[in-house]
Amino acid sequence: MKKKKSRSVDAGFGGMGDRAALRIVSSVSAVGILLMLFILGFLVVNGLPVLKDASIGGILLGLDWYPTEDPPALGMLPLIAGTLSATLLSSVISLPVAFGLAVFTAEIAPKHMRNALKVMLELLGFLPSIVLGFLGMMVIAPWMQEALGVASGLNLLNASILLGFLVIPVVASLSEEALSAVPQEMRDASYALGATRWETVIKVVVPHAMRGMLSASLLGVMRALGETMVVLMAAGGAAIIPRSLTDPIRPLTSTIAAEMGETAVGSLHYHALFFAGLLLLVITLLINLISMYVEKRGQRT
Repeated sequence: MKKKKSRSVDAGFGGMGDRAALRIVSSVSAVGILLMLFILGFLVVNGLPVLKDASIGGILLGLDWYPTEDPPALGMLPLIAGTLSATLLSSVISLPVAFGLAVFTAEIAPKHMRNALKVMLELLGFLPSIVLGFLGMMVIAPWMQEALGVASGLNLLNASILLGFLVIPVVASLSEEALSAVPQEMRDASYALGATRWETVIKVVVPHAMRGMLSASLLGVMRALGETMVVLMAAGGAAIIPRSLTDPIRPLTSTIAAEMGETAVGSLHYHALFFAGLLLLVITLLINLISMYVEKRGQRT
């Protein structure tokens, strides 16, 4: 009887612990949701007043960004184009390299080399972006001027290369974890059917880990989309639509960082910069929705 009583008491304490943990997790989640709603509301309250003096079409499709002139020109199409072009080009440069590193680290490299590569990727993930921006200004920009014969080395290509260095560690590290999580039994079954090691990696391991790799690539894209210091220092700062890889650009993030400290609170310029932040949030949301759609289609097939 004593043993049964002690078991019931232990079970009661376990239930209380589970409920306490549930309350803690729910409270933390609620705080996170409230913070996100506060940020969204702050952007909306401070960004939407710009629509009183400018139309949404004029802002999204306008080609001139001169917010301090009279009358001000608030065309953000060059800023949006600069943001999307830098994000796209950096993804094209970095994602294949990141996936290759992940496959090599998880499936090919010896154990001692694998551990060293994982440590290096983790360290590169904490590399300050301002250091990369400095390297872009002092090393890559002069080299581009000499090698490519361009007027300025601070351009779309320079910024995209540097953004790629920020994306690679994030995507490679998370993709390696997704590949390592594939059960060994699936590899053994593939070998038993006569598949080579390369065929096993390409046709069995990578498809099984594709959801995790897509999530990793999404985080990498978000990293490039929201980066400020690299594009502020290495992109050139010209609010134009880029027509070549060597054209300077001015993304939304660098515009906000460069101009927010010089604007009067409550001015039209001030509200326009908050509207630019709201646009960044919308672009991020659209990319997440697209990734969710692609993931659901992958599950159906």
